[in-house]
Amino acid sequence: MTAQRAFDLARLPATDLIAGYRSGRFTPVDVIEEVIAALEATDAVCNIVVTDMYDAARVEAERAASAWASGDVAGALTGVPVTIKDLLFVAGVGAHAGAPTLAEFVPDQDSAAVSALKSAGAVLTCKTTTCESGYKLTADSPLTGVTRNPWRLDRTSGGSSGGAAAAVAAGCGPLAIGTDAVGSIRVPSSFCGVFGLKPTFGLVPRSPSFFPPSWGSLAHTGPIGRTVADVALLLEVVAHYDKRDAVSLPVGKRQFDATPKSLDGLRIAASLDFGFAAVAPSVRDAFTAVTHVLADLDAEIVELKTSLGTRLLEDVLQPIGFTEQAAAVMYREAPELAMSDIEFRSVVAKGQTVRGVDYVDALHKRAQLRGRFLDMFRSVDAIITPTVAVAAFAAGTIGVETIEGQRVDAHLGWSPFSWPINLAGLPAATVPCGFDMDGMPIGFQIIAPWLGESTIFRIAAAFEQARPWAGHWPSFER
Repeated sequence: MTAQRAFDLARLPATDLIAGYRSGRFTPVDVIEEVIAALEATDAVCNIVVTDMYDAARVEAERAASAWASGDVAGALTGVPVTIKDLLFVAGVGAHAGAPTLAEFVPDQDSAAVSALKSAGAVLTCKTTTCESGYKLTADSPLTGVTRNPWRLDRTSGGSSGGAAAAVAAGCGPLAIGTDAVGSIRVPSSFCGVFGLKPTFGLVPRSPSFFPPSWGSLAHTGPIGRTVADVALLLEVVAHYDKRDAVSLPVGKRQFDATPKSLDGLRIAASLDFGFAAVAPSVRDAFTAVTHVLADLDAEIVELKTSLGTRLLEDVLQPIGFTEQAAAVMYREAPELAMSDIEFRSVVAKGQTVRGVDYVDALHKRAQLRGRFLDMFRSVDAIITPTVAVAAFAAGTIGVETIEGQRVDAHLGWSPFSWPINLAGLPAATVPCGFDMDGMPIGFQIIAPWLGESTIFRIAAAFEQARPWAGHWPSFER
């Protein structure tokens, strides 16, 4: 392995890149060359890239440089590099979704978020790793192998947007697009020490994409970045109405203020465990510190006393999510499924056995959960929790089976704070807030009412100013 290089331009936030282009201190061509070098070097040790788009990126960077030189800049992200998770379509570029059966699949159209990025002048650099169909919270797949965390190469990046979060954390450009059905933006962003946001369900359209879709009623598309301002900018670009997506929200163009300000007047409910979850001591300590910081920023912090119950995973998420996963691969033949990893086949098998009445009952319970959140938000402006109950665990494993002596589901039980928010369709973000004794990042989660992304940005921006995280970089050889 070669010694680490700084790749200073590749590490700059998008807002700083735009300022640099405007002043003429550097050009998109300069930036893209550094970003490509950083991606190649990081991929060699972390395994984050599925398909590179470097040649096309260089062409787009030249076009963006000409636009900045002539003053004819129309797009909000002109010349800014962005990576794309391999669950989204880029026309003419492979979209494999971590599945061996899709190793040769190349879509002929862009996903809505990709179209919006191209229209905004962004430079797409590569497709990033995911597990198969986004079914688990790591980015490992039988097609692309194990994705590793740049903070420690023996640890997982998390997933399923693991390549996206690891790329941003390692300084391979400022922005990434991921997807999140049970935590797949927030978990890897927390594990890798970056800021990731799952928007309100339907705010960012998903079509066109794989059909049938995996996690069809649960998956959100959203941004990952190093700074609050960058993520706000990216969300402004990709949030729009698209009639091709049946759940796309017919809302107008959104604008988000990421300017740090006092939290005076905000009432924030804090829950360490949602009333049922086991939490690692390092995460518990980091979260307690967060509540003190937010109180010092003049927010009113109250305890969230509601318990989500102990059967939400088994009675609600699994009947819905596993059935949708099974439906997404229902046309594959047995030999094709045999190429998938054993955990994925297990999820599909379980989904195939869910009775219709149990699926509908889970939908009713899901509606009740939504009602409970409606009740919570009648008295508070936001809810905060840990993002994940543990820090990043060993690379190549699906999860942990015990936390503080309590057995948890190895697939989803160690992330009890993420998937309930997908069931409700609420917006939520993970904010870096510290490190454990092994130097692994820890994040806390901000949950807001539906279409309450502005509240998330307000809280996150204030915390970012009080406890900056963007200057922390993993130290690894690449």
